[in-house]
Amino acid sequence: MAEWLGLREIVRDEIQQRGEEGCDTAGFTERLGAAGTDEAPIMEVYHELMALEPRADFKYIEPSDLESIHAERPEGPRKMTANLDEAEWQNKFYGAWLGRSAGCALGKPLEAHDFMQGSGGRPGWHNIKLWFEGAGQWPIRHFTPGESTAEAQYDMKIARWSSLASCRENIRFMETDDDIRYTVLGLLMLEERGLGFNSWDVGKLWHRRLSFGQVFTAEAQAYLNFARTTSHISGDRPDNWEELVHWGRSYLNPYREWIGAQIRVDGYAYGAAGRPELAAELAWRDASFSHVKNGIYGAMFCSAMIAAAFVESDVKRIIEIGLSEIPQRSRLAEDIALAVRIAENTTDQLELVEKIWDAFKHYHCVHTNNNAALCAAALIHSGGDFEKGITTAVLGGWDTDCNGATVGSILGASLGAAALPDAWIKPLNDTLYADVSGFHPISISECARRSYNVFRKHQ
Repeated sequence: MAEWLGLREIVRDEIQQRGEEGCDTAGFTERLGAAGTDEAPIMEVYHELMALEPRADFKYIEPSDLESIHAERPEGPRKMTANLDEAEWQNKFYGAWLGRSAGCALGKPLEAHDFMQGSGGRPGWHNIKLWFEGAGQWPIRHFTPGESTAEAQYDMKIARWSSLASCRENIRFMETDDDIRYTVLGLLMLEERGLGFNSWDVGKLWHRRLSFGQVFTAEAQAYLNFARTTSHISGDRPDNWEELVHWGRSYLNPYREWIGAQIRVDGYAYGAAGRPELAAELAWRDASFSHVKNGIYGAMFCSAMIAAAFVESDVKRIIEIGLSEIPQRSRLAEDIALAVRIAENTTDQLELVEKIWDAFKHYHCVHTNNNAALCAAALIHSGGDFEKGITTAVLGGWDTDCNGATVGSILGASLGAAALPDAWIKPLNDTLYADVSGFHPISISECARRSYNVFRKHQ
C-alpha cells in the first residue's frame, strides 16, 4: 500500500540506507530521537546524513552513471545470436509473459508480513511451508491456497485484501499487480518512444498512466518528487532534466536501493531479447528515475538475464551474463556470487532457502540485494525446471510475488510457452488485468505478440 510516511520515519530509514552505503552513521539515531517532532531539526539531521561520504575502508565501487558502470563491469557477450524461426521466437515471448504471470500469481497471496518478514520467531520461508502444509498442499505444486489451518494455529494471514483472485480456489486470470503493470509500461514505452527514451520520459509516462495509489516506496517518493519538479514546467523536458531526475530519485528517498526498479524491467528486456547489454541499458534508464547504485544494478542484472534467456538455456550461464552488466566490485555482485555458491552446494530446497535467508536477512524484506540473491539461487536450484524455479523463489520469502515473477519470466523465456506445465498456465486462461488503460483485461498472448513486434522493429 502506498503511503506517505512521517518525516521521522523517512529519516530513520535514511540512517539505515546511509550505513549500507558505507557511511559512518554512529550517533544519528540518538540525534534523530533528540530532534523531537519539529521539521527543522529533523531536516538538519537529514541534510547532515546526506552529506556523509563512505568510509575510507568501504571496499565497494558503486557508481550510478552508465559510463562508470560499464567501466566497472566484467567481460560479457553483450549481444547473442540465435537461429530461431518466427514461431520459435513467438513461443518464447509468450512463455516469458506466461511465466512472469504464473510466478507472480503464486507469490501474490504470500506478500504479507508473516511470509515476507517472518513471525512467531519463525523465518518467512518456514511460515510459507506451514501455510501449504496446513492446507494439505505441501510440497508446492499449485497456486497458493486461500485457506489453511496455519491461520488459526500460528496466527498468520495471507494478503486476502489484494490477492483473492490469485488463490488456488479462485484463480481464473492474472489479476492486477504492480509487477504486471510495470511490464505493461515497459512495453508501452518501447511502442511509444522506441529505444531512445530516457529517465524523464519514464516520469512522464508514470504520471500519465499511474495513480499515486499504484506506486510504492522508492517509486512513491520519486513520483511525488517528479510532481514537484514538473509543476511549473510546460512542454518537453528542460535542459537540466538530468539534474532534476537525480534530485527526484534521491530527495527523501531512503528506498533508492530497494527492489522497485528490479521488477520494472521485463518489458524492456523482452524488446531486447538476445541483447543483454541493450536490455541492461534500457533498465538503467528506467531505474535511474527512482533508484541509485544497487537499486539500479538489480534492474540491470535481471534485465540482462531475461534478455539472455531467450537464447541461453543454461541457468548458470544466464546468471553470469546478468553479472557481466553490473559493477563487479558492488555489493550486489558479491551477494549474487555468494547465493550461487550456496545453491551449487545445496541440493535440498528447504535447506537452500534456509541458508539464503540466514545469509541475507540483514536486508529489508524488499531490498534489491537479498531478493536478487534469492532469484539467482532459485535459478541454480531449478536446473531449468519451471516449477522448481518459481516454487523455490516464492518459498524463500521476502518479496514473494516479485521473485516468483522474475524467475518465471527468465525460465518462461528460456523454455517457451509450449514447454510450461499446464498446472501453472491453464488457470490463467490467457488473460491479465493490469489496471492500465487498454490492458484491463487483455490476452497474455496479445501482450506477447506486441513485445515480439517491438523486438523485431528494433533488432
